[in-house]
Amino acid sequence: MPHSTITGIGHYVPKNIVTNQDLTEVMETSDEWIRERTGIQERRYIDRTKETTTTLALEASLRAIADAGIDKEDIDFIVFATLSPDYYFPGSGVLLQRELGIAKTEIAALDIRAQCSGFIYGLSVADQFIRAGTYQRILLVGAEVHSVGLDFSTRGRNVSVIFGDGAGAVILEATEDRNTSVLSTVMHSDGTYAEKLSYMYPGAHGGYFIEKYGIEGFDVDFDLENNKYGGVFWNQDMLDQGRVYPHMEGQAVFKMAVRKFPEVIMEALTKAGLSIEDLDMLIPHQANLRINQFVAHTMNLRDDQVYNNIMRYGNTTAASIPLALSEARDEGKVKKGDVVTLAAFGAGFTWAAAVLRWGF
Repeated sequence: MPHSTITGIGHYVPKNIVTNQDLTEVMETSDEWIRERTGIQERRYIDRTKETTTTLALEASLRAIADAGIDKEDIDFIVFATLSPDYYFPGSGVLLQRELGIAKTEIAALDIRAQCSGFIYGLSVADQFIRAGTYQRILLVGAEVHSVGLDFSTRGRNVSVIFGDGAGAVILEATEDRNTSVLSTVMHSDGTYAEKLSYMYPGAHGGYFIEKYGIEGFDVDFDLENNKYGGVFWNQDMLDQGRVYPHMEGQAVFKMAVRKFPEVIMEALTKAGLSIEDLDMLIPHQANLRINQFVAHTMNLRDDQVYNNIMRYGNTTAASIPLALSEARDEGKVKKGDVVTLAAFGAGFTWAAAVLRWGF
């Protein structure tokens, strides 16, 4: 049975650097406040109207393709993980196919909506397709543009200071060598706490879940009497009440993340027939430096066994793991033969991990 291996990797971030100090110009916050709670010092934002989630993905993909030494038309499947697609529909996978100039190959493109865990979910999907013999060479991308949809006011600071824009991509190919392949993937979710990290409006729910589960503070006035049809997915009241921004209950997310991270890491290592002593590098999702430091301490990992770059890029959700993995490889911190574990936790809640032996 074939295995899947990463043969090329690349990342791309916009050129615009936005520091914590820059954000103090539009909201009541401070560099010290942001660093203390998140570890973030700066992040990257796109040039509005000139860059998109898909264009960031394109740049990362072209670098991964070049790194793998293949032609873009050799790709036979695209998996695109994002929570910030260019359009509500169609998904960004087909847009990336078009921008790559390979639409004529008519290969399938699959979009993954698992938020911060999206890249690992996508890795698991790609791995299974290759193991089944369905595809031989897959482009897997994680890309995000958050900066165009955040609340840049004091009201939204708890969320808006955290997120940045970026993209990472890998080429996965079939191999017979298990010693240079993806060794295991595991995925989990628990929808009980879905609204604690969410982007609820606009949406088709019409307040149903808010009423059913008694979620306070999210009622929106749906003027159904004067709207025979529609009026639920989008209305002026959502904009007036500031509902069209992400919502996060930070403490709830932190508590769940520090519990599930070690669990899923150990589960993936065990499934791969390995232990924590075999781990050379952990690439965790870059949500919060304090979470990653807590997890490293809990698992008795040295600083050089955990790669973090949230300080420079903020939280880039589905892009954070491939972006960090690409940088770690470029810096020589991930080398051929290393056991690398990827782990993520995010909205849903979803969490996942993968173990691979680096092959190049």
